[in-house]
Amino acid sequence: MGAYHHGERIAQERAGLLDNADFSSAAIGAAIPGIAREFLAEQPVIVIGGTDANGDVWASQLTGEPGFISAGGPTSLDIAAMPAPGDPLHEALSHPTHLGMLAMEPTTRRRMRMNGTAQPTAGGLHITLDQVYANCPKYIQKREPTKRPAMPAAPRHSRELSTEQTTFLTGADTFFIATTDQDGNADASHRGGNPGFLQPLSPTRLRWPDYVGNAMFNTLGNIQVNPHAGLLVPDWATGTLLQLTGTATVDWDPHHAEAIPGAQRIVEFTIHHIVQTDHASPLTWSTPQYSRFNPPPPRPIEGATA
Repeated sequence: MGAYHHGERIAQERAGLLDNADFSSAAIGAAIPGIAREFLAEQPVIVIGGTDANGDVWASQLTGEPGFISAGGPTSLDIAAMPAPGDPLHEALSHPTHLGMLAMEPTTRRRMRMNGTAQPTAGGLHITLDQVYANCPKYIQKREPTKRPAMPAAPRHSRELSTEQTTFLTGADTFFIATTDQDGNADASHRGGNPGFLQPLSPTRLRWPDYVGNAMFNTLGNIQVNPHAGLLVPDWATGTLLQLTGTATVDWDPHHAEAIPGAQRIVEFTIHHIVQTDHASPLTWSTPQYSRFNPPPPRPIEGATA
């Protein structure tokens, strides 16, 4: 299978980018480069993705003082933090499980993806890595962080988006998506665009365009073999986190994609469960400088309801 699993190869072939994917595969390794260790040590937040006991996939984040993420060796990582009680991944990470991770620095638009098996420790997590690679800075909005004391509210659960949540998602410029392959190997990735690129279609359905990327198709390849996915949408101004789990499908019809600026494909997401935690993060972020790579957002959908 090489660097890619069956679902990724299907997605690469459907997109007509097998040769591009083979070229990109050279970037995938199992060891953390020295310069990347320094990068990780500077980060105050890391996005994670995994599966709960019910088989639902969730994306979440861990925060700490710079240095809370450290490379214990070339193929291992230590994170001095755990998801808080009430987080959908709190229980899952109390025992060994496969974890997808994304360290992203909005200030410099740098990001790094890592996947591996996480073991709980007294101080957090120890991860034995099986995949490490950098991603390009496309579609990352530049922001500066500020830390302030946070008093997280109790998580609020629902099955449908409220009017307030729908409005929030319509204005989002960034979200993170967690997926897994057929064997449960998790991945966490980033999606960005101008406000409006993430479109609520109804209280239980979302849609977004899939823009030009690195041709690896890790996320869409996972969806090919396992439709379960989780989204994390941060409120950068308040530290509130909106977590959604559900199922995703990819619309490969080029005629449908033509209607959305910059879209190569369209992804639709059906919501099964929502968790909102107000003021969950101690980090707030400045007003964004939007990426110059962001295509114009799609036109609002007539008839879409909250």
